[in-house]
Amino acid sequence: MSETRLKQQNTGAFYGQAVASFSVAMAATAIGIYRLSADAWVRAFLAIAALYLVTSAFTLAKVVRDRQEAGPAYPVERRD
Repeated sequence: MSETRLKQQNTGAFYGQAVASFSVAMAATAIGIYRLSADAWVRAFLAIAALYLVTSAFTLAKVVRDRQEAGPAYPVERRD
């Protein structure tokens, strides 16, 4: 027999905290880059690098989540 997996749900508070944390981090980074005393090309490079880092982090999180949801390649059977 294989075990049935239960789908875990996050609470609304956890989701809200994650969105707020992401928003604050992105705003702080954007303000820091904007107020940086450097040439415009340096600020633009840092902005593009920050956006690339964010998209890469989202992609990595999705890949990890998909792999966890797929479970093991071969189902583990329980022997009672």
